Amino acid sequence: MFFKNLLATARSFSTSAVANFPKLKTHSGAKKRWHAIASGKFKRAHANHSHKNVSKRPARKNNLAQTAYSTSQSQTATLKKLLPYA
Repeated sequence: MFFKNLLATARSFSTSAVANFPKLKTHSGAKKRWHAIASGKFKRAHANHSHKNVSKRPARKNNLAQTAYSTSQSQTATLKKLLPYA
């Protein structure tokens, strides 16, 4: 019992008053696909724009070249949890 209390007091060597919470992990898939912008929303690129473009009509290719943004409040809130430091 005494040894357990001794270890507990020995570990508390921090002099700062701020509690050190565990670091949050960034979702690897989200950080490769989404980027934060100044308004607080997120942007991403469309898929299927890189290859097999012969069979796609020009209007479709133009739409795939445009930037896509997080559309709803719930999607933005989810992305803020997945990318806490963005």
